[in-house]
Order: sequence, then structure tokens, then C-alpha cells
Amino acid sequence: MANRRNNRLSGEVKRAISEIIRFDVKDPRISELMSITDVHVTEDLKFAKIYVSDYNDIESTLIALNSAKGFIRKEIGKKVKMRIIPELIFIKDDSIAKGMHMSSLIDKIIEEDKIRKVNEDNAEE
Repeated sequence: MANRRNNRLSGEVKRAISEIIRFDVKDPRISELMSITDVHVTEDLKFAKIYVSDYNDIESTLIALNSAKGFIRKEIGKKVKMRIIPELIFIKDDSIAKGMHMSSLIDKIIEEDKIRKVNEDNAEE
């Protein structure tokens, strides 16, 4: 039961943070290519880990989000019905980069397999 509640709250916080950053935070360091990929609210509702992905400069985006942390937290209190507003922790989400790396490794293996097969066919002739 608590896990379902926690998942629902995480989703609500993610939606609220996305809206707040897109429409209310006016920091030019935050790229339009930035997205909130996931949010995990702890069981005691004291902390929320917010995973951020950006196709541009992720470091400047994280600095800007950390400087706007108080404002974002206050706005979450207005948008989401919670007794305790969690402390926000912004974390770089590098899952996209890891996925691209894995995809390139798979492509490399497929290409090597094709070359090996061609070489084996040529050796048989």
C-alpha cells in the first residue's frame, strides 16, 4: 500500500516539477532540451531524488536547478497536496548516454560478426 502511494506521489511530484521548470523558472541556464526523467520520493517524504537529462550542458542546468531549489519546492507545495514537501536533490541522469554506448557496442559486434562471416565464406572457397 505504501509503495503504491509513494509511486503516485513520485509521479505527481514529477509532473509538478516539470511544469514549474517549464513555465515558472526563468533561468537562461536551463536548456529547453532538459527533461525530468524520473523522480523517487523517499518513504518518509523527506527527500525527492530528481533525475535530470539534458542534451546540452547538464552541469549548468544542474547549477541553475539547485539555485532555484527553494522556489521549486515552494511551488510544489502549491500544486501537490502534501503535508511534507520533500527536500529536492537533482541528479544527472546518464541513462541516455549509457543506452547510446550500449547501442554502439551492439552495432560494433554486429559489424564484426558480418566481417567474420564474410571471411569464413571466403576461406571455404
